[in-house]
Amino acid sequence: MTLSLPVHTKALRVATFNVSMEATNYLADGEKASGQELFKQLGNGNNPQIGNIAEIIQRVRPDVILLNEFDYNADTNKGLLAFIKRYLNVAQHKETQAIDYPYFYTAPVNTGVDSGLDLDKDGIASGKGGDAFGFGFFPGHYGMALLSKYPIDVSSIRSFQHFLWKDMPGGLLDTIKDENAQPWYAKPAKNIFRLSSKSHWDLPIKIGDKVLHILASHPTPPVFDGPEDRNGKRNHDEVRFWLDYIVGGDTGSYIYDDNKQYGGLGNAPFVIVGDLNSSPDEGDAHKEAITALLDHPRVNNGVKPSSVGAKYHRIDNTRAELHTADWGLRADYVLPSMSLQAIDSGVFWPSNEHPTHRLVQDRSLSSDHRLVWVDMQL
Repeated sequence: MTLSLPVHTKALRVATFNVSMEATNYLADGEKASGQELFKQLGNGNNPQIGNIAEIIQRVRPDVILLNEFDYNADTNKGLLAFIKRYLNVAQHKETQAIDYPYFYTAPVNTGVDSGLDLDKDGIASGKGGDAFGFGFFPGHYGMALLSKYPIDVSSIRSFQHFLWKDMPGGLLDTIKDENAQPWYAKPAKNIFRLSSKSHWDLPIKIGDKVLHILASHPTPPVFDGPEDRNGKRNHDEVRFWLDYIVGGDTGSYIYDDNKQYGGLGNAPFVIVGDLNSSPDEGDAHKEAITALLDHPRVNNGVKPSSVGAKYHRIDNTRAELHTADWGLRADYVLPSMSLQAIDSGVFWPSNEHPTHRLVQDRSLSSDHRLVWVDMQL
């Protein structure tokens, strides 16, 4: 018995997948992350978890896919190319076929990059963890990568890794207070604090004579903080960034990219992808930003990816079929613009009885997130 997925020969399948391919997954007890853990596993070509990730991708066969929590390494031969050649280019099961992505993109992220300051207020400016621009134990931890069957217009990519949080009008940075109602972040921190916990990317994909903008990000989880809610408020503004970016005009005029080019997207077709760590209905996130994004007239939220596996994973939760993470939340999104015709969608989450449930039965077997896909026409 195979997992049946709709196939539309004239459709474009766009997906997002938090693959949990980050260093701490590959550490023995007591080891500390060095930043080379993932690349050692990719070089071996026989890691079971990575093989299962590749099998899931081979079964769904997206044309474009964003990978969250794929550690960054400037040497793509150790990272992305190794994953493509040693895993995706090799059939992982007798029911699957190899898949190739001739075009790909990855870039530095803010996770693990030393801020030089004690951002988490534990009395030590360690340069790692909560004192980095984004939580991580080395530069590139919890990175991102995009794989595509279509050419990427690399010269037109916009990255917003260095956009400062203080430059977002009406942002929540100044509302973060300590127990004495004093600013959590002093002026030196505010002057350098970056909005993106990883990065925000606008990646133009060339499909025939058309261009589709993939808007990729991975906002911080809105937890792992204290009553000051610094992560929750950062998550809100990371999600809000895309709302301002797609609206454009005066609303997005404040936005500048890493090349100091100002302005939002304009009227081009887009797909917002990534683990946004935010749900409009459940969880600890500030829901205003994700709700506004989903409800915006430029966003096609009519097709809602769902799965039977998620529905029965939380049988008492009426929203469970929309969940994309096994801890019970809709966290991962593929959101086309209204200029795109969404045809079908789904979440790779087989039921307990299905043979492919072995791929998602436990976090250690693949990830605690599920692959989310949407079929669309330009």
